[in-house]
Amino acid sequence: MVVVGAGLAGLQVTRLLARGGARVLLADRKNSLEDSVHTTGIFVRRTLEDFDLPGDCLGPAVRKVRLYSPARRAQELESEHEEFRVGRMGRLYERMLEECIEARAVWSPSTRYVGAEFKGTASGGTEVLLERAGLTRRVSARFVVGADGARSRVAQDLGLDENTEWIVGVEDVFRGVATLKEPCFHCFLDPRLAPGYLAWVVCDGEETHVGVGGYAERFDPARALEEFRSEMSRTFDFTRARKVERRGGRIPVGGVLRNIACERGLLVGDAAGAVSPLTAGGLDPCMRLSGLAAEVTEEFLSTGDASALARYSGAGFRSRFVSRLWMRRALSSVNSPFLVEAACAVLRRAPFRSLARHVFFGRGSFPDVAGRGRAVGVQFAVGHERLK
Repeated sequence: MVVVGAGLAGLQVTRLLARGGARVLLADRKNSLEDSVHTTGIFVRRTLEDFDLPGDCLGPAVRKVRLYSPARRAQELESEHEEFRVGRMGRLYERMLEECIEARAVWSPSTRYVGAEFKGTASGGTEVLLERAGLTRRVSARFVVGADGARSRVAQDLGLDENTEWIVGVEDVFRGVATLKEPCFHCFLDPRLAPGYLAWVVCDGEETHVGVGGYAERFDPARALEEFRSEMSRTFDFTRARKVERRGGRIPVGGVLRNIACERGLLVGDAAGAVSPLTAGGLDPCMRLSGLAAEVTEEFLSTGDASALARYSGAGFRSRFVSRLWMRRALSSVNSPFLVEAACAVLRRAPFRSLARHVFFGRGSFPDVAGRGRAVGVQFAVGHERLK
């Protein structure tokens, strides 16, 4: 098998398949997985409860959310549970890669996916073209997994559905920001600053993430981030802060795609549209869908029965997100700060506070998947010597 892309989805499916005995080649354009991380990395409570993520790859727990209107009127929400933890994603990726290699997956860094050609052999083989150091090689694979992001080349080559709607997010990660309060997730609804989505400051006591997101055709993300960062300097003390990285990328918000599998391969993560249309949260859907992908792939390759792939259909997942898809469409159409201000005022009233709590603290980020098997309770080896 060939897995294209070593983000969270690609690493998860590679690790599960390799542990099950599959011969897996994992390829990614990056040389180091700690470079050019694209996600804020906020893990929600449901993920933290169902997956045994290594503690040293997670920041302190966050229980509080402050929701700000365009006029910066704040509504504070607090949970009795540890709702969020911000992943140290570069470290987590490296840890997962180590486990992939220990399970005998082959790691191919600095490798660009060029394309795939269906050979039509009795085994249904596909020839995958990969380029590394200026040299192109052909790899014969029975199955190809596209974990190559919102604009998936693998999806094109396999004839599967492709994302057509996304927002763009960009953020800076700081260490040493002086904060006086306990960890908090600050969310700013402001269509002028972040059209169709939000701006955020996540402080967990160790790192501070400052970011903006929205529809690319409506704003300049880099300029909006600079403006937002300047505003936040009046609230947070950045004088001794050190910027450790900038993250950014496309986030699909059209929901799970309908056609995400065929007899030649399948899609996972952002490539499959596995992101909440409303909140744009993708880590929990990524982990769950990758587990199902590994299970379905094993069954298909061991039996040759194409009906095994029927369980991996986006249509069933989309039916669970009808309300979120409609809310996404409504949110994308709102350009007036006045309307957003009015909506925030409504959410501050007692009868509607539960709706705000449900959005931030609810457990419906992604539906349970049938026969998810090894998708839940995955163990990470901790403390072993890091592979070089």
